[in-house]
Amino acid sequence: MKDAFGAPQSLLVLGGTSAIGLATARRLIARRTRTVWLAGRPSPALAEAAESLRALGADVRTVAFDALDTGSHEEGLGKVFAEGDIDMVLLAFGILGDQARDESDPLAAVRVAQTNYTGAVSAGLVCAQALQAQGHGSLVVLSSVAGERARRANFIYGSSKAGLDAFAQGLGDAMHGTGVQVMVVRPGFVRSKMTEGLAEAPLATTPEAVATAIELGLRRRSETVWVPGELRVVMSALRHVPRGLFRRLPV
Repeated sequence: MKDAFGAPQSLLVLGGTSAIGLATARRLIARRTRTVWLAGRPSPALAEAAESLRALGADVRTVAFDALDTGSHEEGLGKVFAEGDIDMVLLAFGILGDQARDESDPLAAVRVAQTNYTGAVSAGLVCAQALQAQGHGSLVVLSSVAGERARRANFIYGSSKAGLDAFAQGLGDAMHGTGVQVMVVRPGFVRSKMTEGLAEAPLATTPEAVATAIELGLRRRSETVWVPGELRVVMSALRHVPRGLFRRLPV
């Protein structure tokens, strides 16, 4: 169970090698978290991530998880919840894709959409139902400011995050009053392996900063968290820019 400040004792990270997911796990282990499940495709990177968290004193276990294999989600994630209550689930998986390539390769574009949206819908519902059955817990969903308004530069990725964001908000409404909290996190450009080599956007942030915001959001029982917070105002303004002008903006 969580303590009075919202810190979970147990954590399930969907996307076990995610930089944000691991930064969040490290931060929570430093507070109160003692059991961590890392869900991801079996790989040396997943094993290394688990060892790095064990070195911090946590009981860390791994479970095979593939966002694209939606038929396996209920059984695979069900085994995690069968081992004991999970206080927090962090949905941290996703792929950026390559906009220029994906526009001319529909199958690649579909892979982005299926990973970021379809896979998240499946895993999100499985975990939400399990949290509801145990009567408590938080589901933290990593969305993105890219989903706030489609941009020419990354509309395939942005559209998948827009769908995820809408899904998570609706799921939060569905879970209201059940003891399950759904929190949507909207980071801007995050300096990580996924964005390595890309031109850095204004108000860029780090996995550690996102982890700090997630912990604060849990304590406040927030429904939506922007990272950094200034992006709330920026995106509110961009949403209302006329489309013809928006096309000409360097965003």
